[in-house]
This record gives sequence, structure tokens and C-alpha cells, in this order.
Amino acid sequence: MATNGPLLEVNNIEVIYDRVILVLKGVSLEVPEGGIVALLGANGAGKTTTLKAISNLLRAERGEVTKGSIEFQGGRVDALTPNALVKAGVIQVMEGRHCFEHLTIEDNLMTGAYTRRDGRAAVQRDLEKVYDYFPRLKERRGSLAGYTSGGEQQMCAIGRALMSRPKMILLDEPSMGLAPQLVESIFETVKRLNEEEGVSFLLAEQNTNVALKYAKYGYILESGRVVLDGDAQKLRDNEDVKEFYLGLSSSGRRSFRNVKHYKRRKRWL
Repeated sequence: MATNGPLLEVNNIEVIYDRVILVLKGVSLEVPEGGIVALLGANGAGKTTTLKAISNLLRAERGEVTKGSIEFQGGRVDALTPNALVKAGVIQVMEGRHCFEHLTIEDNLMTGAYTRRDGRAAVQRDLEKVYDYFPRLKERRGSLAGYTSGGEQQMCAIGRALMSRPKMILLDEPSMGLAPQLVESIFETVKRLNEEEGVSFLLAEQNTNVALKYAKYGYILESGRVVLDGDAQKLRDNEDVKEFYLGLSSSGRRSFRNVKHYKRRKRWL
């Protein structure tokens, strides 16, 4: 992980929906300034809920953080409104892209600059920078977002987040529904943004292989708890992680075609 100290700290949070359903149970994690951190786990493990807890979007779904704290740049942010958090420099790119389908690609990008007050010239410079990172968006700038491909909509969603000049982007399932070549392209751009613009990323991903390839550090969630964390390369080399998340074993790629029951138990449970 980067050595500049934590930009984001999530300290032992619990999340409850409808005042009854306990979804996160004592989750703690850190994202250093200038870092890329992966939040891994199967569908339903609590990855999206963790991101929404950080970005304060839980209340729209009758959820709330009932214990613990969330700090950004050393200050508590769990009581801020989502728009105040965006102004502070934290923005979430939702799972499923969520572009405004009836607006053009460029209009979608411009909505990301809504909270800015630094003038039209600065916004235009950043728009051209987004087009530099995503040349395909420049080609489709006048197209309605609803008529573009899934990959183009994912680029648009990330570009829209960049227009707010964030210090940190919470990126939820960026690979979902995309071809492998597009997934690599998206993650290469994430790497460039991290290195060239200094944007920190917290990536929630089911695609463990690609996430650990680009992240510096990783956390694995199981049933709302962090069960394993460590340097990304060490997680890639961990036999349990390889077998349960990458489909590999010490003898190579594992086939379940002729196996009726998978009896090995995760050692961290």
C-alpha cells in the first residue's frame, strides 16, 4: 500500500436495513492516499453495502450505520449528506452504470461538474481531459447515453465522476456485463488515473483475478465480515483465495464437472 497514510478509514462499522437485518458486522478497512484497494467477495457478501455506507447512500434504501465510524482525510464523514461528501472529494460510481439515458454522453459528463464553482474554462479543460482518457466518448459525445454500449456507459459513468474532481472514487463492479477486453481497458484507465491524476480507488469486484492484478491491497468479505486482507500479490498467491475465488488449486485449474460435492472448507471461517 502507499505510504502517505490513510485517506479513508472505516472503523468497525455495522449496517442494519429496516432496523432488523444486520448486513455488515464490524467491517474495518483503510485506503491510503494514492492507493488502489480491492474489496472482494461473492455476490451478497456486503461489498456494495460497504460502498454505500461510505458514500452515505444507505438511507435511500432504509439502511443505516448503527456502530463504528467513517473518516475521510482525518474527519468524520458518516453524518454528511451525499452531495456534501461529493464536494469533499468522495464519489461513488454505482453498479450498473446508471447513466441518464435521455441525455447525450457529453451532457452526462457535464452533470458531474454540477457542484463545482471554479468556472466554465476549468470545467471545459477537465472535459477534454476525460475525452483524452476515454477517446471513444469523444466520438460518441452527441449520442444519447441510452443508445450506447455497456462499455461506453461504464466509461461515461467514470468520466462523470472525474468531472467532480474527486480525491477518491468508490467503483462498484466495473467489470459487470463487459467483455474481457473492455474490462482490461477500464482497469488500465483506472491505473492511469491513479498514477497521473492521483485519484485513490476503492474497487468492489467479484472478478478477483483482475482486481488483484491492479490493486495494491485487498480485503475479502464473507457474509458481511472482513475475513482476510493483505497485500494484493500475497492474496493472489494464497492457496485458499486461488481455489475459492480464482478456480485454481496447487495442481492447476480445478474442474468441478465430475465432482458432486465440494468438501474443502475455507480455513478463515
